[in-house]
Amino acid sequence: MLFGTQRGFSLLSRNALGAFGLASGLLQVMLALWASIKLTSHDRWVLLLSLLGLSLMFGVIRAWPRRVAIREFDNPDIAVRVMVGDLFEQQTHLVIGFNDLFDTDTTNNVVISQTSVQGQFQDKVYGNDLVRLDAELATALASRLATESEDPTAKSVGKRDRYPIGTVAVLGDPARHFFCVAYSKMGNNLIASSNVDFLWQSLGAVWEAVYLQGQRKEVSIPIVGSELARVACLNRESLLKMVLLSFVARSRQSVVCKQLTIVIHPKDYYHINMLEVEAFLRTL
Repeated sequence: MLFGTQRGFSLLSRNALGAFGLASGLLQVMLALWASIKLTSHDRWVLLLSLLGLSLMFGVIRAWPRRVAIREFDNPDIAVRVMVGDLFEQQTHLVIGFNDLFDTDTTNNVVISQTSVQGQFQDKVYGNDLVRLDAELATALASRLATESEDPTAKSVGKRDRYPIGTVAVLGDPARHFFCVAYSKMGNNLIASSNVDFLWQSLGAVWEAVYLQGQRKEVSIPIVGSELARVACLNRESLLKMVLLSFVARSRQSVVCKQLTIVIHPKDYYHINMLEVEAFLRTL
């Protein structure tokens, strides 16, 4: 399955054939220089099979998908890293996705799922102290006007003041900010949804917030929109590429941060072809 794609098979075959050609050439030179070496028919078969086996092994090693892909740019002077791991182990600024109501209630997973990135953020960073989190969100959003307020009869659970898609509430301190961005719309039926336009707009707003408050420090972001935001028209790999394209495009205007790290959850690793991601990075 790892080499079932055209790019994977192409890398494997190209590296294996190159290694076989080089090794065969060196062997022929050696035999020509040391003509006294006499090989039996059995010896020749052993050498051939050994060369084939080693060449194939070299091709597999060279084409084996990595768990980390890095691209460094000269102009602008930035770096992009895509890695498999835990977002919350990254000691960097973090981007956390919220809905347009900035709901935080995880009771029985009705409004916000405890297993979502936001749910983990509330647990690991705030210890599920939602009173403190809601107070800090309110302070961060104090300068932003809500576009509308839902009637309690229409939305009886969770918050009711809606903010524009792309609204960013910056929490934490300068050493480690949390850029909480509204990239999905929460329906009164408590189902959140987003789309490509919402994501693109939200990513642009995040980069602007990072530019203004991130002090060019490293930022880490998950693959937004892949789970409960229900962006069904794009798979995880396409969403990842969208984040990369948005960041690099914005960075060509002015440097947002010195390095962006996109963290892939381990369970999503086999849904993403890292060979394709590496190839996409080289095109940016």
